[in-house]
Amino acid sequence: MANRINYKSHKKYMKKTSILLCSLAIAASTSVYSFSQQQPKKPVAKKTTQTAAAKSGPSKQDIEEGKQLLSKSDCLACHQLQVKVVGPAYAAIAEKYPETDANFKHLIEKIIKGGAGVWGQIPMPPHPSLAEADAKKMVSYILSLDAK
Repeated sequence: MANRINYKSHKKYMKKTSILLCSLAIAASTSVYSFSQQQPKKPVAKKTTQTAAAKSGPSKQDIEEGKQLLSKSDCLACHQLQVKVVGPAYAAIAEKYPETDANFKHLIEKIIKGGAGVWGQIPMPPHPSLAEADAKKMVSYILSLDAK
């Protein structure tokens, strides 16, 4: 009886292992994915309170550079434009977070430090070697996808 496996622990372990293996399989095949997916509809004016800096918004060049940075990163292993993979779709993130200075700061910090709990219990790994300026461009692109 000493070698008896606890069924609940084993089931939980197998679930975590399956998630990890799926994530690795997706990461290994990221070169298959691209940003050629259908773009969301153009955003309609929103009635939100934004700071003066956020109203002017990021430049088109920052948005394009953010798109390029995301396409070359490991982000596509867990995120896609319109479809939830392991993490939320970029469009869902843009819908949840309006373009405010506070949201830019929050999302930049989340990308660099990682985290879990907002979109589920699967943690987003940290990216400590990513420059804050590059993370800001990535967030600029993601928040530009808001199709409200």
